[in-house]
Amino acid sequence: MLIIFDCDGVLVDTEPVSNRCFAAALNREGLAWDVPQTMRELMGRSLKSCVAIAEAALGRALPADFVDRLQAETFAAFRREGVNAIAGVAEAIDALEAAGHRTCVASSGDIGKMRITLGGAGLWDRFEGRIFSATQVARGKPFPDLFLLAAREMKAAPDACLVVEDAVAGTEAAVAAGMRVLCYAAAPYADRDGMAAAGGEVFADMRQLPLLVG
Repeated sequence: MLIIFDCDGVLVDTEPVSNRCFAAALNREGLAWDVPQTMRELMGRSLKSCVAIAEAALGRALPADFVDRLQAETFAAFRREGVNAIAGVAEAIDALEAAGHRTCVASSGDIGKMRITLGGAGLWDRFEGRIFSATQVARGKPFPDLFLLAAREMKAAPDACLVVEDAVAGTEAAVAAGMRVLCYAAAPYADRDGMAAAGGEVFADMRQLPLLVG
């Protein structure tokens, strides 16, 4: 089986920092979202989709350099504060691969961001050559395009894939792709009910993952 991992919140503990930076950037533009609301509205989606959602809420276009400034601030925060792997995920990957499963990453983040986050957590080398980004498809999550791209590139049928996600948008994308999805929900901000309603199987301890995969 091919195990497709989301990146942020599944492999690396980056969601709080990313959303804190995004909320601060939106606040400067006059959109008064706090971090929890930013997570509710944007988590798990591509940056392109996030900008479109924010612009709709704001009622105008964001400045042309908004994304560049946001990414610079976010990457600086990652470097300053460090990036940690999700507890137990390295061991879970070891166990899955030892059992004969293949693995890859399919993230709404771009490759440059993943070089910093996966690299900082010591996971980049484990997945290099098997890392896919929403920037490679026309539509990001909650559409199935990214997961279908990963399956196609890895030469796996959708029904032979299992996705590990932590967001409603990603869960919806996996279900739309015809893939089973396990939803990691240990973080206090995790939308357990939303992921379950979207068709995900919710779990809270990454050490359980190999047993859940079966």
